[in-house]
Amino acid sequence: MAFVTRQFMRSMSSSSTASASAKKIIVKHVTVIGGGLMGAGIAQVAAATGHTVVLVDQTEDILAKSKKGIEESLRKVAKKKFAENPKAGGEFVEKTLSSIATSTDAASVVHSTDLVVEAIVENLKVKNELFKRLDKFAAERIIGESHGPGADPPPPPTLERSSVSSSVIHTIFASNTSSLQITSIANATTRQDRFAGLHFFNPVPLMKLVEVIKTPMTSQKTFESLVDFSKALGKHPVACKDTPGFIVNRLLVPYLMEAIRLYERGDASKEDIDTAMKLGAGYPMGPFELLDYVGLDTTKFIVDGWHEIDVKNPLHQPSPFLNKLVAENKFGKKTGEGFYKYK
Repeated sequence: MAFVTRQFMRSMSSSSTASASAKKIIVKHVTVIGGGLMGAGIAQVAAATGHTVVLVDQTEDILAKSKKGIEESLRKVAKKKFAENPKAGGEFVEKTLSSIATSTDAASVVHSTDLVVEAIVENLKVKNELFKRLDKFAAERIIGESHGPGADPPPPPTLERSSVSSSVIHTIFASNTSSLQITSIANATTRQDRFAGLHFFNPVPLMKLVEVIKTPMTSQKTFESLVDFSKALGKHPVACKDTPGFIVNRLLVPYLMEAIRLYERGDASKEDIDTAMKLGAGYPMGPFELLDYVGLDTTKFIVDGWHEIDVKNPLHQPSPFLNKLVAENKFGKKTGEGFYKYK
């Protein structure tokens, strides 16, 4: 009898596991909001790994520039990946580009997508307004119904369908923010359980890491679906709670700020600090080179935000010299001057 009971329990456990796995969302259709470097990079890697992508931005001109950048990036990838077979490389580029559609109307395309990834300006109000609007249009699907390429979009949600919560899957929302609290963005929607952070790193096609951020409201099913999606992109996902800066920036930004303070005090030149960290710690870039690459305005934005949250934390104290450079519009490489000159 005990043997039969154990077998029954194992069967029930296996069935339960299979059922839970079946409820995970297999992401096939991705909508990327924002055609900048990050958004275009996310769209590229998603399309290159067999996903159907819609890239959204405010104007056709921005989208045309984004697609041109994606094509140039793909050709570099193809040249290296298909070095001995240029024809296959060309086919790879064309196939990937054909999987990316563009739109200037986010609300009109999210009704039939599995995942929305936002990669727009680092402004909480703007992000909240975007997600609040998209929340009204994003799809509901019944588990098991067909939603492959060419399938009809799901019908609008009804009270009857919505009442069966165990059989309805909502489109997942994710933000690529590097500094804002995911919970604060998720609260603008009615799908906090289907909201998480997906923090990619620049340049997206080359950087393997993706931070998957789980808020207290994010369901385990949503989290696992995003981990699986990240792996499908060929990335290495790491998990983190919704803490300021997540993992990388939480450690990296204070390091960069300490380098600036070292320079401000006159303890060492920026050139010697960069050389010391490259040769002594094995870093590919020194802190000032990295600051110019990331953008001094971006770094200041992150530090200012953290300082507001935790005023007494010495790691989050603003830098007068950084503030001065930003006030002079010296943001780094993108403006031709930051800690170093690039003109």
